This record gives sequence, structure tokens and C-alpha cells, in this order.
Amino acid sequence: MHTDILPRRAVRLKTIIDTLECGLVERRQSVRLCFLAALAGEHTLFIGPPGTAKSELARRLHTVFRDARYFERLLTRFSVPEELFGPLSIKALEEDRYERHTDGFLPDASVAFIDEVFKANSAILNALLTLLNEREFDNGAGRQRCPLISAVGATNEVPEDEVAEAFFDRFLVRLPVTAVSAAGFGVLLQADPGRGWTPPPPDLSLDQNDLAMLAAEAARVAVPTALIAVLAELRRHFATEQIYVSDRRWVKIVWLLRVAAACEGRPAVALWDLLLLPWLTAPDAPRQAAVADWLCARLGVREAFSPTRLTRAVEAFEAQLDVDLKANDLDYDESGRLKFSATDLAQDIGDAKGGAAAMRMTYNRARRYGETHIQARVQQIDDLLERIADYATEISSQRHGLADYRTESLWLDADLMERSDANLAATALAVASLADRAAAARMGFLGLPRLEADSGEVPHAVAYEPLDET
Repeated sequence: MHTDILPRRAVRLKTIIDTLECGLVERRQSVRLCFLAALAGEHTLFIGPPGTAKSELARRLHTVFRDARYFERLLTRFSVPEELFGPLSIKALEEDRYERHTDGFLPDASVAFIDEVFKANSAILNALLTLLNEREFDNGAGRQRCPLISAVGATNEVPEDEVAEAFFDRFLVRLPVTAVSAAGFGVLLQADPGRGWTPPPPDLSLDQNDLAMLAAEAARVAVPTALIAVLAELRRHFATEQIYVSDRRWVKIVWLLRVAAACEGRPAVALWDLLLLPWLTAPDAPRQAAVADWLCARLGVREAFSPTRLTRAVEAFEAQLDVDLKANDLDYDESGRLKFSATDLAQDIGDAKGGAAAMRMTYNRARRYGETHIQARVQQIDDLLERIADYATEISSQRHGLADYRTESLWLDADLMERSDANLAATALAVASLADRAAAARMGFLGLPRLEADSGEVPHAVAYEPLDET
């Protein structure tokens, strides 16, 4: 990433990200998405086994925010509300009030890490629902405002019950984490366990004013109509795949995309920001991978101009050319009479009585076409070639846009961007091949046998699936 072309805020955030990632192996995307969620005022859930740096990420995250209070707790099925929300106030009980001392507990925290969060009972989860979503805690007869910036949860698995599903939906970013790969194992073992991690210096830390300014700029970020159309298409795709995404989550997703754009000083959400969606929509690693596959294949490639549709269009012209070339007409002599011949069919007909010598009409003359017919075919295929050329230019522009985006992006996964670029490159090759085939068909129409005098007959247009704008 070239920091000289990034706005000042983006350079600052890039430095913070580099600091957060320092010493962690294969946790780049986890660090970045967890940080982005916090900047958007959202929460992150890590799903994976113990010992995969989940708590370390949360501890590092809180140091990014100036004067942030940190709270951490490991829950079990025996956990009681006092462990999270604080003990009951004896003085308040003496005055017939049911209130808690929340200082130093979750309602007082700016950043919180709750390990094995789904092991809590339903009473705790229900209280957490309000706290995470509304930043309020029911304390006695009143509601207490909470300074929570972001909560980080961790779990080995997500139980399937109504309360757990509602709580699960409160985590906008859901990140499966696994042990480091074989390639990263050596790097992990070579790390110095005695070397402590250094938090970001005070001049880099973010305060409430920084977050408020970022939110104000994010509110002004535009969401293009074309991008909304892709989200609507993905929503329909989810319906067929039985992936449920609540309306509340869609609204929060768009807000996070706006924040991502504002962090980089962009006036509008970019198409490639949608590559964040696997971790914002699907609930687990297999379905996140399926969403990633859909996005890598779809982004930058308009469905109406997909190679599949273009292929059917080109094949329609090739089939029509084949029909025109194979068509025959009755053959007439100079006087306008049908020609008769006994020799043309002699090799095909033989019998002992000389039937092969009988006079027969011949149908061997290839059909000839007037200039009007040929030009109508050429004009229609020229229209297709023009649209193919425009689409090839569009694909090239998308690739250049993706390359520029990769240079400036703080948040995106490099692998998904590589896959998206590879799909655009493959699409460009397929479109170029189809352009060659269409051009060959055009030459075929120009080479059709011609009538000496134009009949003025206009052929029916070649029918193919419309290439509508989408």
C-alpha cells in the first residue's frame, strides 16, 4: 500500500493496523475486520478453538481508544449476572431499590471481551441483547447509558435456540478462526514469547471526537444505485440458499461499508467493498466461502453480459449463417425453365432397368441472397460486436479500478481481490474469443452467394436472448 496517496486519516489507521498485527501469525483479516467493526460501533464474534489469539486481539483493540476501559470475562453455564454486571448495592436494597454497582464491570466498559459467550444462561443473554444493541443497561427502575464502543465475543460453537440466534445476530462481524497453517507454523514457533507487544503511541489513539467525526463523514458517503442492485441480487440468492439475513443486519452492513469508505476518504461505497460481505452475512465458514465464491464470480461482471449469455447470442448468428449457407433454391435455365438432368443423380441411383437415366429436377444450386438481406445480417451482428467491444472496455476498466482499490484499501482480503481479478481476466479472455467468433460470422454473411439484382427482401432478425442493462 502506498501511503503517499492515502488521506491523513487512512495513514493513521494504517499505522494502527500494523501495530495491532505485529507479532500475530495469519491474523491479518481478523485484526482488520475487528478494528473496522469497532470504528463502526459494531461487535465481533470469533468462532473457533481455544489458543487462537482471540483474547489477545480484544486486549490489543482496547488500547487503540484513548481512555478506554476494558472488561474481560470467561463465562460458564454456572456464571451469574454479578460476574458481568456487578454486585447488588446493599444500600439500595435497604432503600427498597434493586440496583447494581456497575463500576469496573461490563456496563462501564468501552471495549469488552466475553469468552464462551453462549455458555451463559438466558437471563444473562437477554440482558446482553439490550446492552450490545442499544448501549443501555436496565439497572433497577432506570436505564443506564453504557460507553461501549465494541464488544468482542468468542465461542467454539453457536447453539441453535431462539435466544442464542437473537444474540448471535447482534454480532455484525463473524470471524471463524483456526490454528495457523503448516506454512505459518514455523513463523509461530520462531516468535519470541518473552518479547512484549507495544501498544500504539498516544498520538495515534482515537478519542470520542475522532469517532464522532468519522461517523459524520460516513453518514455523507453515498451508496450507488448499482451497488444496491448487487445487494438485492445477493439477497435473492440467499433466499434460494436458505441463508437468512435480517433487515437490521442489512442496514448495519451498509453502515459498516460507509465507515470503511470514510476511513479511506472516499465519497461513495465502492463495488469492491462488497468483498467484506462473507463475514457480515453468512454464519459459518462453509457458507462464508460460498458467499465469497459468488462475489468473486459476480462483482464487475454484469449478469446480462456474462460469457454464457454472450455465447448464446454468438451461437445464434453462427447457426443462422449455417442455415443460410446450406439453403438451396430451384435451379432455372436461361429461359426460366427448371433445369433437368440425368447425370447429376446417376451415381446415386442405379437399377437393372435403367432408372438412373430418367430425367429429374435438380436442387443443387445454393441459395443466393440480395444485398438487402446480407446488409441486414451484417448490421445486426455489427450491433452485437459493438456491444461486445463496449463490454470488453468495461471489463478492462473494472480491472484497473480493482488494481487502484487494492493500492488504497485498508480492509479487504488480498486473496478475494486476487480471485476477483482472475475472474475478470478470464471473463475478458472469453469475451475476446466471442468477439472473434462474431467477427468470423460477419465475414461468413458477407461471403454468402449474391443475387445479380437485389430483391429488396429483408430477413427476419436473428433471435437471441436480449442483453439488457443490469
